[in-house]
Amino acid sequence: MGDIRVVIADDHPLYREGVARSLSEADGISVVGEGQDAGAAFDLTERLKPDLVLLDISMPGGGGIAALRRIMTLPEPPVVAMLTVSEEDDDVMQALKAGAKGYVLKGVGSRELVSIVRDVADGKSYVSPSLAARILNAMRGGSTSRREVNPIEDLSHREEEILKLVAAGKSNKEVGLALDLQEKTVKHYMTAILQKLHVRNRVEAAVMARDHWKK
Repeated sequence: MGDIRVVIADDHPLYREGVARSLSEADGISVVGEGQDAGAAFDLTERLKPDLVLLDISMPGGGGIAALRRIMTLPEPPVVAMLTVSEEDDDVMQALKAGAKGYVLKGVGSRELVSIVRDVADGKSYVSPSLAARILNAMRGGSTSRREVNPIEDLSHREEEILKLVAAGKSNKEVGLALDLQEKTVKHYMTAILQKLHVRNRVEAAVMARDHWKK
């Protein structure tokens, strides 16, 4: 059996190149193409016919889920896994319903990512453990009761870490330095946090956070 041929689509060049390097250094995996938007993801997949495609959700051209849906219309679609910062239940459910076999959060280490790629390419499914229980609950119809919970309690551990630093007056750059994240990644997290808290900006989020953690 030959190498697992992988295409990666992500609009953050440094992150994409890092993932490509980590996978290429592993035995039995070859990165055959890299793209930075949904259109490139589809074109590369159609032309190169990889075994596995890794898609970010948030990228130009309609996003990763739109790319996934197009890829699934190909006569012989490859295995597709999402590699993203989004922990939104809707994103996970949409991706899985559209045909993704994996949903991996970007906090994953390189060795673990290599293992996940091998498993997914081998026909196994994968959802990041921090999301799996929530998604199972939502699929069973148990998500309605969660609306009564304070939205801050609904944040992931990483989102909570970021919000605490923002509430302390830190900029995205300072948050990134404190948590060893790229500034762009912090911005993506902040977008998700604002959506979850139903607030318009980081000031409102900080006020809500201070009120919550004062109790």
